[in-house]
Amino acid sequence: MAIKLVAIDLDGTLLTDEKQITDKTVTVIKQASQKGVKIVLCTGRPLTGVAEHLKKLGLAGSDQYVITYNGALVQTIEGHTIIRHTLNYNDYTDLEALSRKLRSHFHVETENHIYTANKNLSPYTIGESFYVRMGIRYRAVSEMPTSLKIPKGMFIDPPEKITALRHKIPQTFLDNYYFVQSEPYFLEVLNKSASKGHALRDLAKRLKLKPENLMAIGDQGNDLSMLKVAGTPVAMANAISEAKQLATFITASNEEDGVAKAIQKFVLGL
Repeated sequence: MAIKLVAIDLDGTLLTDEKQITDKTVTVIKQASQKGVKIVLCTGRPLTGVAEHLKKLGLAGSDQYVITYNGALVQTIEGHTIIRHTLNYNDYTDLEALSRKLRSHFHVETENHIYTANKNLSPYTIGESFYVRMGIRYRAVSEMPTSLKIPKGMFIDPPEKITALRHKIPQTFLDNYYFVQSEPYFLEVLNKSASKGHALRDLAKRLKLKPENLMAIGDQGNDLSMLKVAGTPVAMANAISEAKQLATFITASNEEDGVAKAIQKFVLGL
């Protein structure tokens, strides 16, 4: 059956190392979109962090979708949330206490702001604020609004510390939450029902699409779940080995128009 939806990771996949989309990739994606194929960006970022890329790709309208916060939300490009798997205040207090026990920086992201109880801001929090275009709010735990719906939390530290920290997460937390390393310096924690794969599956069901109608393209650990859902899983040449093992096709790297080449092969038949 024909591919009707292409789910594309952002960093390390759609974007070059300079965080840009090449002209060739823009052209190919527009060609696929003009054929009626839905292009769904799948990212750990909030909608604000992908707005400029959606504009460049010419994607707009209430019937176009984005999977944000690593699958915690599925939203229309206009910002309407149609699927939500979020954390609550009790989750926040438990995870923030764990971060202090593990001596790690920690912040959470809502749909509008980054919240942290760390007086000494991590440079990675500042970098995240820049990339997702959201401001940082310092709040002591006691000052956090209890009504917040939180798409994700993030343990944020240098790669060597995050690698060590992953092995120190207590089993009770592993049982209750979904942990995924989206970057060497980010360990993200989400609702157990949240992942790119769950979000893609739920969106496909809403659109009445079958796995064989889906292609997913990714490179990192947070992409593995969506590669498992898609009938055509594609890994980038720069992907981790686990992604390549799941893929039925390995395309070129993010520096070599890998996304464009995969779409040309499987969607446009070029």
